[in-house]
Amino acid sequence: MRTDSPLITNMTELPYEPPSSQPYSTPSPGSVNLESGDPSHYLNRELSWLEFNARVLAEAETPEVPLFERLKFLGIFSSNLDEFFMVRVAGLKAQQGGKFGDLPPDGMTPDEQLAKISERAHALVERAYKLWNTDVYPALERAGIAIVHPDQLEAGELAALDERFRGEIFPVLTPLAIDPGHPFPHLRNKNINLGIMLTRDQTHAGFGVIQVPAMMNRLIPVKMPNTERAFVLLEDLVARHVHQFFQATRIRGTYPFRVTRNFDLEIDEEEGEDLLQTIQAELRRRDRGNAVRVEIGIGDGVDASVARLCRALHLDPRQDVYRVPGPLNFADLLSIIDGDVRREYKDERFSPQIPGPLRDNDNLFQVIRERDVLLHHPFDSFDPVVEFINHAADDPDVLAIKQTLYRAGGDSPIVKALARAAENGKQVTAIVELKARFDEASNIRWAHTLEQSGAQVIYGLLGLKTHAKALLVVRREQMGLKRYVHLSTGNYNQGTARHYTDVGLLTSNDEIGADVTSLFNLLTGYSAPPRWHRLVVAPLGLHEAVLGLIARETAHARAGRKASIHAQMNALVDVDVIDALYSASEAGVDIHLRVRGICCLRPGIAGLSSRIRVHAIIDRFLEHTRLFRFENGGTPELYISSADWMPRNFHRRVEVLTPILDEHMKQRLEEIREILFSDVAKTWQLNAEGLYERMPAAAGAIRSQQRFMELARERAKQSDPLVRPNSVSVLGAQVPTEEERKARRAKERQKKKQSRFA
Repeated sequence: MRTDSPLITNMTELPYEPPSSQPYSTPSPGSVNLESGDPSHYLNRELSWLEFNARVLAEAETPEVPLFERLKFLGIFSSNLDEFFMVRVAGLKAQQGGKFGDLPPDGMTPDEQLAKISERAHALVERAYKLWNTDVYPALERAGIAIVHPDQLEAGELAALDERFRGEIFPVLTPLAIDPGHPFPHLRNKNINLGIMLTRDQTHAGFGVIQVPAMMNRLIPVKMPNTERAFVLLEDLVARHVHQFFQATRIRGTYPFRVTRNFDLEIDEEEGEDLLQTIQAELRRRDRGNAVRVEIGIGDGVDASVARLCRALHLDPRQDVYRVPGPLNFADLLSIIDGDVRREYKDERFSPQIPGPLRDNDNLFQVIRERDVLLHHPFDSFDPVVEFINHAADDPDVLAIKQTLYRAGGDSPIVKALARAAENGKQVTAIVELKARFDEASNIRWAHTLEQSGAQVIYGLLGLKTHAKALLVVRREQMGLKRYVHLSTGNYNQGTARHYTDVGLLTSNDEIGADVTSLFNLLTGYSAPPRWHRLVVAPLGLHEAVLGLIARETAHARAGRKASIHAQMNALVDVDVIDALYSASEAGVDIHLRVRGICCLRPGIAGLSSRIRVHAIIDRFLEHTRLFRFENGGTPELYISSADWMPRNFHRRVEVLTPILDEHMKQRLEEIREILFSDVAKTWQLNAEGLYERMPAAAGAIRSQQRFMELARERAKQSDPLVRPNSVSVLGAQVPTEEERKARRAKERQKKKQSRFA
C-alpha cells in the first residue's frame, strides 16, 4: 500500500482487508511488473487530452450532427481548452526553469511538453476557426441567424444602438493608457479586452486598454433585414466608439484580445487553520494568477503591439499567442440559439424515463428493500434520486441522512432537501468538498446553507478530495433500523444528470449499508473498520484491488481459463495499472477499454499490448460512467466506481468501487456494457502512435446512446405508471404534484403517530 497518502501517514494503524467475497489478491513480485517501463511504452498525458478535445471538435465538424449541436460542440471545445490552459499548461509553466521532480512516464520535460502542446493546440484552434468561417457560421446565416458588425446596420437601427451605448455602456467603461506613468493593468482571467494603438504625435506611439464588462451580455440583439435573429458583439460596439475615450490622440488600430491565467488553487491544508477561510481567500486571489495564453482577434495594429503585450504578460510570442480569424471564445456564442425552437437544428427530443419499480413513489423504501435498482442516466431520470432524498427528509421514521457533495450545481433540490431534513430534526451529515475545481464558490454557499439549517457539514479529510458519490439513509422500521444506500459514478447534480452518462445503484443490502456507514465514519471521525465487506475504498486499497483483479485475470489466462477485462472510464494514466494490463495482455487476457479522455497506454504493440483495444465514444451525451467487468474464469464480476484509473484517484482522493450483487442488476449492467462496447457509429479507435481514427460505421451500426434512448422508451411502455387525477407529467412519466406529495406525507406522519400511541 502506498504510504505517502496524508490519511495513511496520519493513521498508520488503519488496516485494509479486501472484501472476502472478492477473491483477488495483491500481485506477488514478478507476476506483474510494477516498475515504470520504457518511456516509449506510454503516451503523454497532456497530448492525449488534446486528442480528446480534437474528437470533440470532430463532432462539430460532422455534417450529420444538427447545426445547433455542432455549435454546442464548438463551445465545448473552446471551454475545454480554457480549462486545459488554466490548469495543465499553467502547471507545466510553473515547472519551467526549476528542478524537475519526477518526469512523466513518457519522459518528456516541461519545456518539451509545452512545445508539443503549443504545436498541437495551434493546429486545433486553426481547424476550429476554419470550421466556423467556412461551415458553421454560413449555415447559421442560412438559418437566419447572424452576428453583424455595427456598420452593417441600417441607419435607424445603428442610431438606436449608438444611443444604447451612450446610455447603458459608456458610463461603465474605463480607458487605460499605458505609459511610464500608467503601468500595464491587471487583466482578468478570460475577460475580453480591447487593445488600442495610439499616436500622440509623429514620434510617440502609445498603447491603451479597455476592459469589456463581463457582467454585460456580450451579444446585443439588433434588427437586420432578411434575418430571424441578429446580434452585435459588445466588443465591436465598444471599438466603434473608442475615439470617445482617447480624444487627444490618433487611433492607429483596435483589436480584441483575451488573457488566460493560472486559475488553479494553491492550498496548504497543513498551514490553514480554517479550510473554508483559506479557500475563500484563495478564490479572491485566483484571478491574479500568471498569464499562460493570450488570444487575439481580428483588428488593426496587432503586429505592432504583440511583442509589447507579451512582455507585459510574460508570455512567449512563439508559443503562447493565438491569433484567431473570428470571434473570441465560441462558448459565449451559444446564446444566439437560446429560445430557438426549430427542431430541425437540434437533436431529437428525449425525456429521461422513470423505471417501472420507482414510478409509484408511495412505497419507495419498500421498492428498494425488496430489490436493488440500477439507474442509467440520462436515459433513466434522475428524479427518483431526488425523490428518494425528499422522502427521507419528510419521513418521520428516517433518523439520519449522510451524503457526499462534490458538484451539487446551482439551484440544487438535493441540498434543499438536506436542509429541510435538518430543520425537521433529523441527523444530517454532509461531506462538502470545498476543493472541487471551479465549483469551490458554489460549494461554499451550499455549506453555509446547510450549516444554517442545522446540518453537520464536514469538509473532508486532510490532504484528500472526497470524490466518492454516496448517500446513506437510516430508517426506523418494524424489524429495527434499516439502511438504504445510493452509490453512483456521477455527481448529485440534477443538471449534469441530463447531459452525462452515469450509473447509480439504489440498495438496502446490509453489507453495503454497513460499509457505507464505515465510509462516513472514516470521513467524519478518521475511523476505519477492521475490514470492508463489499466496497473497496481509496486510498485504503483501491489501487491494490485493481492490480489484484488484473493479476487474477492474468493467472486465469495462464491456466487456460476464461480471462477478459472490459473497462469504461474517463481516464487511464496510472503506470502500475498500465504495466499490469500489458502483462495481462501478453499472458492471453483479452482487454477492451473504453476511455473517453486521457489514455497513456499504447495498444496493439506486438510483445507488449497486442490483445488490448482502446476505443472512445463522443456523442450527444458526455460519457462519464466508470464500469468494470472481469471474466474471472467464467464467473464474471461487475463493478461501478467513482474513480478513474489515475494516481490521484488511487492515492489523493476518497473513492469507492462498488460490486453489483443482485442478479437482475447484473443482467441489466451486462446489457449496458454489451451495447456500449458494440458501438461503432460514434466510436474512435486509438492506435499505438497515440492517434485516434473513426471506426467505419456500416448501415445499421450500433449507436449506443441512441439504443439506450430506445430501450428507455420501450421499458416505459411495458409497465404503465399509476395515473392519478390532477397529476402532472414530469420527464415523460406521471408523478404526483407537490401538493399531492405534501398531503401524502402529512397523512403518513399522522398514521404513524397514531400507530405509535395505539
